[in-house]
Amino acid sequence: MPMLPAVEFLVLFPFLMGFIMLFVPKQLTSLRSVVAGIGGFAIMAVSIATAVTVLVSKEGETNAFLEHAALPEIFIIAGELLLFAVVVFLSLKYHKYYCILLGAMGTLPVLWMDLTGRAETEACHLRVDYLSAVMILIVGIVGVLICIYACGYMRDYHEHHDDIPNRSNYFLALLFVFLGAMFGLICSDNLGFIFFFWEITSVCSFLLIGYTRSEEAVNNSFRALWMNLLGGMGFAFGLMYCHLQLGIYTLYDLTKLDPAANEVLLIPVTLFAFAALTKSAQFPFSRWLLGAMVAPTPSSALLHSATMVKIGVYMLLRLSPMLRGNLTGIMISVIGGFTFFAASLLAITVSDGKKVLAYSTISNLGLITACAGTGTPEGMWAATMLILFHAVSKSLLFQTVGDIENCMHSRDIEDMHGLIIKLPKLAFIMIIGICGMFMAPFGMLVSKWAALKSFVDSNSVWLVLFLVFGSGSTLFYWAKWLGSICAVIHQSVDLEDITPRSEYISIIPLTTMIVIMCFAFPWMSNHMVQPVLNEAYHTNIPNVIGGSDVVIMIIMVAMVFLIPIGSRVLALGKTDKMTMSYMAGVNAGDDRHYVDSFGKERALYISNWYMEQIFGEKRLLVPCICISAVIVALMVIIVVGGAWV
Repeated sequence: MPMLPAVEFLVLFPFLMGFIMLFVPKQLTSLRSVVAGIGGFAIMAVSIATAVTVLVSKEGETNAFLEHAALPEIFIIAGELLLFAVVVFLSLKYHKYYCILLGAMGTLPVLWMDLTGRAETEACHLRVDYLSAVMILIVGIVGVLICIYACGYMRDYHEHHDDIPNRSNYFLALLFVFLGAMFGLICSDNLGFIFFFWEITSVCSFLLIGYTRSEEAVNNSFRALWMNLLGGMGFAFGLMYCHLQLGIYTLYDLTKLDPAANEVLLIPVTLFAFAALTKSAQFPFSRWLLGAMVAPTPSSALLHSATMVKIGVYMLLRLSPMLRGNLTGIMISVIGGFTFFAASLLAITVSDGKKVLAYSTISNLGLITACAGTGTPEGMWAATMLILFHAVSKSLLFQTVGDIENCMHSRDIEDMHGLIIKLPKLAFIMIIGICGMFMAPFGMLVSKWAALKSFVDSNSVWLVLFLVFGSGSTLFYWAKWLGSICAVIHQSVDLEDITPRSEYISIIPLTTMIVIMCFAFPWMSNHMVQPVLNEAYHTNIPNVIGGSDVVIMIIMVAMVFLIPIGSRVLALGKTDKMTMSYMAGVNAGDDRHYVDSFGKERALYISNWYMEQIFGEKRLLVPCICISAVIVALMVIIVVGGAWV
């Protein structure tokens, strides 16, 4: 079939690129960038071509894109053994023996089924449908740009961190392997294949987080490992139940069934949803994603935007039609809504730029999870749109924060006051990324409107409250950061922008994509998201965005550009006027000092309010983890136990 070579290329070629990157000499950074660029853009081109082929096909024709040929079964078995061996070796090395137990409980039962022939080998291995096409675009474009960005970043990283052994080839190889695993997962239909690629991403994220081998990095990497192995164990149990009890071997065959007609279907659905919660870093499993910040910026961008966390919400989107109106869907929605609200509050209380982005990622993933849990078409529409815009905006923001840190040796928001003067190019790019996360007419805000509609339709007061107050908290921390960038209390000293050209090759396309997606929002809804809904629900779903909504969005887009242009036109012919800051009317005259009530001259400073004493990490994080842990445990015990009985 014509799709087979392209899909197999997307799955296998990144693994080959990872192998090649291992052997390109570290000293030849230019050659390494060229090799990564050629390979990366080849992956991107095939990704776009494959996705377009699927998206332009008529609805119902994606069943033609089914393939029975893929990796031979022996390679899957060998790969699972290799992954388990890596976990065992490193767990023994660092005395983290509990990871061996979790890995064994997930891997060995699946290997037993494979070796004894209880896993169906004739089931369709690959299936590329509309949702797969959307995810292929995200991974193929955003993921590849992150890999290209990493080539320049890792060179500068080791110049500034000469105490860390230079294993950048190993790091870049892992990034490409990650892409291959992600392509394999979203293009696989065979549950055994999905589990295999699922475990690859778990091990790769573990290795990336522990890259520096510092004590903090090792501890954070093992936290990520055990949480994801726990989810992998849940996936393995769901896979075994599908194989041994239901005779179901593919995800497509499972999602065609109705849990209302057969309650035992909720057993694998709940187990797969549990695995998805761990991957998408929902409370109580969010700490692994916060710990990922110890790794170099490209891994944070990849884990937070295009790959790791998107696996979980991708699985929830697959299951979304099966979650409508049952306890599993209700619990998933509550967990997602609670995570959205709590993580938004926590994001207000931190000033570390990457930590704000991490909490923002957890928060937005919570909203996506809540949307998928409703099981409604509006919820799935909002979740898909949120995935698209979040992947691009968050990847851009992580990369920009990394470049700002290299230039000013800090990623603290308080040090970014006046950044629009200090580093104007990077500041402008960051402003676009931040606007893409919370302002109209960018897609994140418009998608929240659809999320609100799905929550109202599901008659969930809790979800509506979580969305309203969580969105208010989101506005608070993004506006605070945006204000810091633009707030200039006096003339600041310019900083040198040392960002390599190879990094701008990634940053500028992402910035352009955010602006284009703002204009293309209605087209994306009609030609990318609407087919996903029709295929998932096996019927024609009415358009979520109506004609009046499109008109409103066009007006908002026009105003975004007309207001600053108009302000500039009105200012023509007028000279700039320096206005001194108002400091209780006692400015010392240099705009940097003021005279207090005792007649003493004091330095002026500007700072945001973080409300840490009200709901900071020390007050809120542990209670949130405990509450959500109880909810997750109840979901698994009640749903799985009740359906079994």
